[in-house]
Amino acid sequence: MRDSQSYGDGLAVVTVTYSPGRTLDRFLETLPKATDRQIRVVLADNGSTDGAPERAAERSDVELARMSGNLGYGSAANRGIAELGEDIGWVVVSNPDVEWGAGSLDELLAATERWPRGGAFGPLIREPDGSVYPSARLLPSLGRGAGHALLGGVWPGNPFSRAYLRSTESSAERTAGWLSGSCLLLRREALDSVTGFDPRYFMYFEDVDLGDRLARAGWLNVYVPDAEVVHIGGHATARSSARMLTEHHRSAYRYLADRYSGPALAPLRLALRGALGARARIAARRR
Repeated sequence: MRDSQSYGDGLAVVTVTYSPGRTLDRFLETLPKATDRQIRVVLADNGSTDGAPERAAERSDVELARMSGNLGYGSAANRGIAELGEDIGWVVVSNPDVEWGAGSLDELLAATERWPRGGAFGPLIREPDGSVYPSARLLPSLGRGAGHALLGGVWPGNPFSRAYLRSTESSAERTAGWLSGSCLLLRREALDSVTGFDPRYFMYFEDVDLGDRLARAGWLNVYVPDAEVVHIGGHATARSSARMLTEHHRSAYRYLADRYSGPALAPLRLALRGALGARARIAARRR
């Protein structure tokens, strides 16, 4: 782990791209209004074929870091962060289809002064229709997870989903179990202390896992609703394909299997694998 004094106070944005199209243009157009500070932007590209990252890299403040293939979200983010020098102490990891609200990054940075043990800071995330996405949640547990999985689609207001999503809480600044990785400000010292994102997660749950490991290392995950962004693509469509549904359930199993490990819990893991696999198949048929 690096000495915390080795990093400066610089700010960088790392966005993982995979044929992002015109959403990347909007991402870069709105970014300057998010902060008064100078920003270094790194595009960690997982093999785009639409030319959007190359066009964006023609800008003087944007760098293109090509991956060796489609490494997945967390691994590409790790590689992008590795491109940064020791002058960068704050890193935003974000999807390329985010539209930045005025002063949103400055609000996140201001929160770091109020929370000196904050390792991750997340903004309020709006969907394209203006609704608020529940981006600051409790960590999944077997009870909450099973209840949310079974009832969330037919009874959105069930107590398991309300508890997991923390939908009944106020919009005040607070700590959370984990924060959405679609837009996240990270203290680089904290990220180093847990060796970054777990590369075993190709997509989904890498942010849940990171939030848990940060907390175990003594850091806080802080929700900052005064900072607002819009997820242009929207979370509702993020798992629209059969492959993405499969990856989501596969990552959910990995997360839970890691936390319920050991020979004695092998029957539980087997049951989890079967239940999550069945749920993925049912969800795919419904789509």
